[in-house]
Amino acid sequence: MKKSIATLSVFLAVLISSCSTNPFTGKTEYTVVSNSEIFPTAFAQYDQFLKENKVITGTAQANMVKSVGAKIKAAAEKYLTSVGQSAYLKDYAWEYNLVQNDEVNAWCMPGGKIVVYSGILPITKDEAGLATVMGHEVAHALLNHGAKRMSNDIYLQLIGQGVGAAASGTSLSTQQIIQHAYGLGAQYGAVLPFSRSHENEADEIGLTLMAIAGYNPDKALDFWKRMDANSGGNAPMEFMSTHPSGTTRINNITKEIPTAKANAAKFGVKF
Repeated sequence: MKKSIATLSVFLAVLISSCSTNPFTGKTEYTVVSNSEIFPTAFAQYDQFLKENKVITGTAQANMVKSVGAKIKAAAEKYLTSVGQSAYLKDYAWEYNLVQNDEVNAWCMPGGKIVVYSGILPITKDEAGLATVMGHEVAHALLNHGAKRMSNDIYLQLIGQGVGAAASGTSLSTQQIIQHAYGLGAQYGAVLPFSRSHENEADEIGLTLMAIAGYNPDKALDFWKRMDANSGGNAPMEFMSTHPSGTTRINNITKEIPTAKANAAKFGVKF
């Protein structure tokens, strides 16, 4: 038990010493991994993914992915320059690729490596819909969600070790109950809500990025309504999902749209 407490204490000391303020949220971030540690691995994984999958090039849709990505990147640069944080993106290496895959999805690796699956294009429909998706994914990268989730995983593993040590003096059945309860508590009480909070942040910052890039954030509502309809009512209950429910997401975005428009107006973009 003492060893587990000592390990946890060392971790917490590192966590407290590894903090910074994110220029997009103004929040203090606590992480135990840095971009210099994550980015090289993320870039290598991205390159490997591209080698193993069919990248679509030269089509109107592929060109649109690259064009919208460049506009979202430029919007992020404008915002960061306005708050005196132009050096924030120095280690980012932006790349935008359309990949042949029927899955309705898109993702962004830490450091700005983006993939859009062809399966999501019938739902994005146009540039504004695509900007909604890419603004959201770029926001994940700018908000360091990869580093945060990795740090959170480490934290939960250490807490789990502490729970195991605390149960060591009990019967085997009791230990199993405690460990099982910890597993459920960690999954539904920490891991998934932690992910949902990231999705909400990415929605909020993504709206501002797409607005600064010249895309009306009202169009984001149209996209998410189409996404909600596409689920066919088969989405899991919200507390068991890493993403907010369609209704929750649409309600939250509706509230955030005026802020996104106000932010864009500071850069001369009005809707």
